[in-house]
Amino acid sequence: MPQWQDHDVASNPDQQLRLMAVHAHPDDESSKGAATMAKLLAEGVEVTVVTCTGGERGEVLNPALDRPEVWKNITKVRHAEMELAREIIGFRQEWLGFVDSGPFADMLPADSFAAKPVLEAAKPLVRLVRELKPHVILTYDEEGGYPHPDHIMCHKVSVVAFEAAGDRTRYVGEGEPWQPSKLYYHMARTRKWLHTIHEALLAASLKSPYHEWFARDDKAIDKFNRVTTRVECGEYFGVRDAALRAHATQIDPAGIGFAATVELQRKLWPTEDYELARSLVNTQIPEDDLFAGVAQGVLA
Repeated sequence: MPQWQDHDVASNPDQQLRLMAVHAHPDDESSKGAATMAKLLAEGVEVTVVTCTGGERGEVLNPALDRPEVWKNITKVRHAEMELAREIIGFRQEWLGFVDSGPFADMLPADSFAAKPVLEAAKPLVRLVRELKPHVILTYDEEGGYPHPDHIMCHKVSVVAFEAAGDRTRYVGEGEPWQPSKLYYHMARTRKWLHTIHEALLAASLKSPYHEWFARDDKAIDKFNRVTTRVECGEYFGVRDAALRAHATQIDPAGIGFAATVELQRKLWPTEDYELARSLVNTQIPEDDLFAGVAQGVLA
């Protein structure tokens, strides 16, 4: 890895800020960082979502759509859902082309994303990074956000791509080198967030669905202490929720994800939160901007 350095983005002939969000499955982009992306798009940032798999082995989590014809055409259905979410938020989207690894299992299907060698699986992502030249990459932490094998593999290939895309001795023939400036991990739905929303629902004499989460994860470490960057984007929570509902097979509209109203969330927690995992530019923690240290001079 290069050492900490001043990153002269202004020397790049293309002055537009660019973000790449790398996700495991269609629907992940709408549940993690969607309001941030909507805000950045409104501010003129070029946003690309890279979806590693097609969700081919995903479950149907909406009882209203748990029907044989949906299961039979799940790949086609999930691609259509992704197209609708893409239209709602407005980002560019690229499929990486790997096959969903399916539910948690001891034995991964041989053709699945998570079963691939990491350096091999990272190759198409390196190619995209070099082609699209993002300044900032978003992905999951080392636990995948939650430990689904595709999420963990998504983390691994994203880190490899961040570190390798700017190195002309690696992935030779996969495009001209480009070094992104910053790599972030999503820190969504931390225990502090859950506790804040849970207590507010109870205080309003409303039913909270989070009792089970606290019971199940009673000794879980709160990752909020890893948050370095909080992006205020409550104005776009409605866009986020509309994109979530577009993934109708994956989202129960009466489910836990919509227990707290948009208005309540805007009041109590109007940010989406991230951990700055790598930076090749000078920035001051805490941040409120994913492009802190990068943006200076880019839009001049």
